[in-house]
Amino acid sequence: MSDKRHSRRAFLTASGFALSSLLAGCTLNPPQASPVEERTGFPEDPAAPETSEEFPANSRLGEVYQETIDSVAAVQAASTDGVSGGTAWVYDDSYLVTNNHVVRGATDYFLRFRESGWLEADLVGSDVHSDLAVLEASTLPDSATALDLAEQSYPVGTQVAALGNPFGLSGSFTTGIISGRNRTIAIPNSPFSTPDGIQTDAAVNPGNSGGPLITLDGVVVGVVNATQGDNVGFAISAALTERVIPALIETGSYDHSYLGIGLSDVSPAVIEANDFGDYTFGVYVNQVLPSGPSNGSLRGSQTTTTIRGREVGVGGDLIVRMGDWTIQNRERLSAYLALETTPGDTIDIEVIRDGAPRTVKVTLGTRPPINGQG
Repeated sequence: MSDKRHSRRAFLTASGFALSSLLAGCTLNPPQASPVEERTGFPEDPAAPETSEEFPANSRLGEVYQETIDSVAAVQAASTDGVSGGTAWVYDDSYLVTNNHVVRGATDYFLRFRESGWLEADLVGSDVHSDLAVLEASTLPDSATALDLAEQSYPVGTQVAALGNPFGLSGSFTTGIISGRNRTIAIPNSPFSTPDGIQTDAAVNPGNSGGPLITLDGVVVGVVNATQGDNVGFAISAALTERVIPALIETGSYDHSYLGIGLSDVSPAVIEANDFGDYTFGVYVNQVLPSGPSNGSLRGSQTTTTIRGREVGVGGDLIVRMGDWTIQNRERLSAYLALETTPGDTIDIEVIRDGAPRTVKVTLGTRPPINGQG
């Protein structure tokens, strides 16, 4: 962790305050000439723009805004198809975190901080499965210091704020709470989802994507990436971000663990059809892909039956435990794979098969690419 990050944590401590979803950050304009596209020579140290008078903060919300906003940048990602916009924030040194969908398909990248003009940036790496990406700028304003990622899970009810550029309104700040945890966030046009998501009622809109969701201590608990209607927004958790971002910086990509199975949460009808007895929770295996890593270890449905007018699978395994985690539902299973495992790991999976528990071993594979993106 850099000296910048330690300095910010010391400052905040001293102050005494210890999913298919509609993407919320990508505003795509029709192809047209724009000031960003027309400029080809950016100065190494652009003069700071004129800023309006800063009013003193009179609340903790005002204080945390002033402490963090200089580390948040507007993003423009340009291509021959147009310009997409979003938000990024300083992770460490010259690296900034944003969303994959903000920069996807672009060829040129630009950042603008509150105390800078437009700065050129490079794409270091991106990951479609977590919807995270890393940009690098050779020069950042002195005030753009690294924000800390949360090292703990904050409970539902924790006050949070989203910083970003909704609808191009730079430096916006909206507040709310963590209103849900362990959500799965849908990846458009993909059978996969992003696990361990955070739900919030803080207002997030197109342009917020890639921005930080922070506590009143200024700690980043998530990376905003989607909204699903009024008062329901989502963010990629700090825990997943801390696993993915270092790999993107080092290698440009990140490998996610893969079982190669089709799943559904267990239902009363599935329990009745499969004689699962006292096991009323878990994840039912509908299908095991012939070429997947679970083939020969896990078992999918062998046939179907009709329960109360609905067809359900029969003969598949019910996953109730992986490693030392109890698996109540698909969200829990996805979070275990994302946060506790790496491709190539061999894990113990406890299943209910033919009415009795047994433990099988599976060596995890790597998630396949989505539409050409790994």
